[in-house]
Amino acid sequence: MSAAEKSSPLLHRLVVYSLLLLMLLPLLGTLLYSFATSWSASILPSGLTLKWYIALWSDMRFLAAFGRSLLVCIAALLLSLLLVLPLLFVVSYHFPKLDALMNVLILLPFAIPPVVSSVGLMQLFAGGPLPILGTPWILLGCFFTIALPFIYRAISNNLQAINLRDLMDAAHLLGASTWRAAWLVVLPNLRKGLLVSVFLSFSFLFGEFVFANLLVGSRYETLQVYLYNMRNDSGHFTSALVISYFVFVVLLTWAANRLNRDKA
Repeated sequence: MSAAEKSSPLLHRLVVYSLLLLMLLPLLGTLLYSFATSWSASILPSGLTLKWYIALWSDMRFLAAFGRSLLVCIAALLLSLLLVLPLLFVVSYHFPKLDALMNVLILLPFAIPPVVSSVGLMQLFAGGPLPILGTPWILLGCFFTIALPFIYRAISNNLQAINLRDLMDAAHLLGASTWRAAWLVVLPNLRKGLLVSVFLSFSFLFGEFVFANLLVGSRYETLQVYLYNMRNDSGHFTSALVISYFVFVVLLTWAANRLNRDKA
């Protein structure tokens, strides 16, 4: 092996580590600022403290916003799974030619910018027979449409990978009914796709701001709206909030990967 070939992997690692450090610098700065007593005229903070985190996690308004975000995200994901799983099974097993049409329909929510969608929803649900503007119900519907493409594509790809028709035919030969085979044979094989779609969608929904701010705002304050409303407060406090949010998402992702690996 030549010297150039030996130095090539080292150069690749150096580039990757440099890019990784560059991406982590803002996060590290935010982390250090969240622990700083004050940081203004020096390279490093003048002191370190936990008071910003204590103030954050003892703030009932923050805890309420955190709980609302969890509630709406989990409800939207459950609704998506309850509707998408049976639909995908029927389409994949009985009407596979409809998959192309379903892909177009599922991706339609991303064709319209969130601000435009919000304006239309505000006009539609501000009055009339279903005046749900400013309530968590309209946010639940929006989150459902946002999660739908992620869940649909992940589960659809998983169904194609397991060869659904052959799996169902084998279950039928062993005497299982269609729905029994779907529940006991197909569903366990979709575990990885379900985990990936659910946690990817949750991470996306948990950080959603545009719909939450325009459609419900402070009337049903979610975590991102709370962060927006606290923007003029102490920068140390908001930094502690950002780091807490980041750590929560990272722990959630780690738990999903660990659960997926343990059951593999």
